[in-house]
Amino acid sequence: MKAVRVVLLAVLLAAGFYYLSNRQPAPAALTHPILAGPAKLDITEAAAPQSFDFEEQNNINVYRKVLPAVVNITSKAVAFDFFYGEVPEQGQGSGFLLDRQGHILTNYHVIAGAQQLEVTLSNRSRFPARVVGVDRAHDLAVIRITAPGLQPATLGDSRNLAVGQKVFAIGNPFGLNGTMTRGIISSIRSVRGRESFIDEAIQTDAAINPGNSGGPLLNSRGEVIGINTLIASNVGQSSGVGFAVPINTAKAVLDDLVTLGRVRRPALGIRSLPIGPEAARRLGLAADSGVLIVQVVPGSAAERAGLRAGNQRVYIGNTPILLGGDLIVAIDGEPIADTSDLAHLMNKHRAGDTVRVTIYRGKQKMEVNVTLGELREQT
Repeated sequence: MKAVRVVLLAVLLAAGFYYLSNRQPAPAALTHPILAGPAKLDITEAAAPQSFDFEEQNNINVYRKVLPAVVNITSKAVAFDFFYGEVPEQGQGSGFLLDRQGHILTNYHVIAGAQQLEVTLSNRSRFPARVVGVDRAHDLAVIRITAPGLQPATLGDSRNLAVGQKVFAIGNPFGLNGTMTRGIISSIRSVRGRESFIDEAIQTDAAINPGNSGGPLLNSRGEVIGINTLIASNVGQSSGVGFAVPINTAKAVLDDLVTLGRVRRPALGIRSLPIGPEAARRLGLAADSGVLIVQVVPGSAAERAGLRAGNQRVYIGNTPILLGGDLIVAIDGEPIADTSDLAHLMNKHRAGDTVRVTIYRGKQKMEVNVTLGELREQT
């Protein structure tokens, strides 16, 4: 019996050894040192609500102040196609509110040829609009909507702008409503568009794209200093060279646009010749430069004020001119050296304004008050 137990124990020990030596271990759980993580995500959060530095806060303030005054203008027209006949066309631009009565300033090219105009405010409400007046020469137009609770923009002063000054543009480029871009004034220069001439245009590197036309160019106080009008680009998109009509150019004609629907462009009513130092010396004139009156238009502002034209024929080279007329050297204290100076000063006025003209009549210096007439008097 004892021998049986010994044999049985030996068999059990052998079986246990065989089982343990041949048993396959259970597969370990797959882990990856990168994917493995703690049971709870431990992130780092800001200790306080977001704050803005001075520059950021100013950007935000300008945007919030002006956005309610900026509008999107949709123009609809019908064009004729040889194959398809009448084809509807649609264009988009920007503008901004001038007053609570719904007058909106924009570019002439935004509304040119439109048979239907629709204005979308910053709150997405839409209103039909009508054209009140246009100034094609300066690419300006005033349209009007009837809507409650309008918030007009604040018009600034474009007389003393400086290159390097920070500016903002708000508009609807590519139909993206309420877009603000920022830049600086790159230059002040005269530019010519397809059908317009802009004296002292504001050049900026703030991004201006299709759809921005007619929108406001703003200073750091959120005041309108220009109307975004042109871009210089080979691809029709912003290249960092955009131009705006100075707001003072627009302010000079707004009353005419609203009350008359057109601009009473001012004129002295003269034909003139620019005089430089060499010509002044040869002709024995009393000043080194100015604008010599060679003809006074009958019935014009110049004739009414008593300005005199030349009556003595002389030649400069092979060019005949009339001497003896008044030499204009300044208007309202601003020097007039050539006809471009004269045109620049006329752009600041409208028909009916009175200006102080400084002249030399022979050797005598005089000042004459002239009430400007309308340009069509001269033509």
